[in-house]
Amino acid sequence: MAGLTPLAGAAPWVTGYYPGWEQTSMPASNIDFSTITQVIHFSVIPAANGTLDSTDGSISPTGSAAVVAAAHSAGRQALICVGGSDSEPLFQDATTAANLLAFVGNLTNFMASRGYDGVDIDWEPLPSTDAPQFTNLVNRLRSALNGFPAHKLLTVAAGAYPPYGDSPTADYEMFASLQGQIDQINIMTYDLAGPYPGWVTWFNSPIYDGGYRFPSTGGLLPSADGAVSNYLTNGVAAAKLGLGVAFYGCLWTGGSGTWPACITGPRQSWTNAPTLTDLAYSDIMAAYYQSNLYQWDTNAQAAYLGITNLIPTNNIFISYDDARTCAAKVSYVRNRALGGLMIWELAQDHIGTQPGPLVQALKQAVATPGWTELRPSGPNMNLTFNSIALGSYGIQYKNNLTDAWSTLVVTNVSGGGGKLTVTDIGAATNQSRRFYRVQTPP
Repeated sequence: MAGLTPLAGAAPWVTGYYPGWEQTSMPASNIDFSTITQVIHFSVIPAANGTLDSTDGSISPTGSAAVVAAAHSAGRQALICVGGSDSEPLFQDATTAANLLAFVGNLTNFMASRGYDGVDIDWEPLPSTDAPQFTNLVNRLRSALNGFPAHKLLTVAAGAYPPYGDSPTADYEMFASLQGQIDQINIMTYDLAGPYPGWVTWFNSPIYDGGYRFPSTGGLLPSADGAVSNYLTNGVAAAKLGLGVAFYGCLWTGGSGTWPACITGPRQSWTNAPTLTDLAYSDIMAAYYQSNLYQWDTNAQAAYLGITNLIPTNNIFISYDDARTCAAKVSYVRNRALGGLMIWELAQDHIGTQPGPLVQALKQAVATPGWTELRPSGPNMNLTFNSIALGSYGIQYKNNLTDAWSTLVVTNVSGGGGKLTVTDIGAATNQSRRFYRVQTPP
């Protein structure tokens, strides 16, 4: 006799950014809230006097109403983002001692009047010299949000690594000191490569560095794992962290020198720098994807396309997150007990009215190991369940419901996932009822 219990542990959050300018091409009603747990409406901008700037029309009252209604009808949460790329000087002005209280008041009033469930701060870049003002903003905003009857979320888009030349640990230590005030610290584990002096071609959002070091400095190349480890080492709780998923990729082309046939893959150097262009996942698939061009880098856990042209300087290397990357990132989140995942941005894998393939990949990965089967085989009991790439699963059992769980085996998936069978030797001949559960991470 044997029984099964469900997968233990809360499912990871899947927070997705949704820019206001995308609402025409992808209406809020098309967001898959069976996968997305929080949607962040991007964005309003800080103004120097503590007011908010939404004059570009991307966050209109009508747009806000559509996002909030879609989220709430699905029992999900919608947040308003403040900031964005290159917003640092605007935040610096808005959070001075003279403007901070007005800024927080304007932000919370905007949130409440539009029906949002919280605020997301996207202060970019965020060097350590901004830490005092950022800290004041977080503390004041958290205090104001606590004044609402229902809990309002406060989330942050956090850099994967400190800005160039900054303290190697100050930002991480700042987030450690503020984590009690913040619901989600979503790490922007993308934009991790560029045609900078002393660099090599590298992935936009790799999970691992693969042990590869810069020839120029000997330092490890950036990776999601490197960033996460820095946060954890400096005291940020794993459950507070979200791992970034990029719904776009980077196209490298041009350049010449060390590799005359530049550029077709990762870890290539140059004399004359190549150029980089960001492309939505949907555009990559429509314009460049062919199965014979696809490659998977096992060490970095990253997908890419390598395209060779007649003129070598027209060769192409495209690094992007695909469905396999999404599954691998879900496994990574579980194996490191992180809080969840964050997507930039939801419309980039959207084509017409069809469900986005990357959102669907995340949904399937989060759902595993949802299908399970127990089947006796002679004296043994076989437990079969669905696994995903890089998954790490702990199979536990107890002989009656009052016992503590015991570990039968911890098993790791080295390939692309699929059905996985674990055998409990001799269990089928056991006259007592045995219960099993599958955990990830163990």
